[in-house]
Parts: sequence; C-alpha cells; structure tokens
Amino acid sequence: MDRARRLLGWGRRRAEDVLSALLVAMFVAFILQIVTRYVLNAPLSWTAELSTFAWLWGVLWGAGLVLRDDEEIRFDLLYGAMPGGVRRACDTITAVAVVAVFTWSLPAMVDYVTFMKVERSAYLGLRFDVVYSVWLIFAVAMIIRHAAIAWRSITGRGIT
Repeated sequence: MDRARRLLGWGRRRAEDVLSALLVAMFVAFILQIVTRYVLNAPLSWTAELSTFAWLWGVLWGAGLVLRDDEEIRFDLLYGAMPGGVRRACDTITAVAVVAVFTWSLPAMVDYVTFMKVERSAYLGLRFDVVYSVWLIFAVAMIIRHAAIAWRSITGRGIT
C-alpha cells in the first residue's frame, strides 16, 4: 500500500509538471504574440492557436489529474451545514451520477475524438484527434476519481 501511495504521489507530481509546462507554453506564446504584433508589426497566427490548445489541455489535464478532491468547488454553505451522514449520502449520490454519466458517454466521446482525425488545425497542422484526446484522459480520470469518492463515502472513509 505504501508503494502504491508513493507511485500515485510520483504520478501526481509528473501531472503537475505537465500542467506547468502547458502554462509556460501558453505564457511564452502569448508574450511572443504581443511582441510580434505590437512591437515588430508582424503578427504570428500560430501563437493564438498554441495558446488555445495549451489552455484546453491545461484546464482538462489539471481538472482530471492535478486537482484534488478537497479543491473541487462545492456549495460549502449548504454542504458544511449538513450532518456527516447526509454529506456522505450526497457525496455518494453525486459521485455515482458522475461515474454513470461519464461511463455512459465514454463510447460516444471515443467515437467523436477518433472521428476528428480527419481534421487538422489551421496553423500548426495538428490533428484534432490528438488535440481533443485530452477529453478522454479527463473523462477516464473523472470516472476513476468519482468511483473512489463513492467508495470512500459508502465505506465511511470520506471527509465528513
């Protein structure tokens, strides 16, 4: 169990590294876009596309693999006022619903992402199946994360 926790910690740190690299890429592309457009009067179109893709990957990668359960947005005023058993029931119902919806829609997501291999981005020429593959990573991560939340709330090991 200790080895699994160390491995998960290592994986979380690598996911944070990827997110950091995406933020750096987005920032550098943004600064480059400003300098070339307003200082050199020679705008680069690919920088806007790179910033958009880095933002897309950053949001979904971060929400799926970096964000911790206790960092998720909740209605704390309502949630905090509930007794522990009611909170656990809410956690269970919500987590099961998330798992069900993402699992049910996963085949359609895979079909859509694989279909997008026929399209390429305008300036960088990236295939859209590669660009949107982060949606599948996010979906699988949410299924796993919320299954674990449901298990912890059912067994009483969750935050109450």
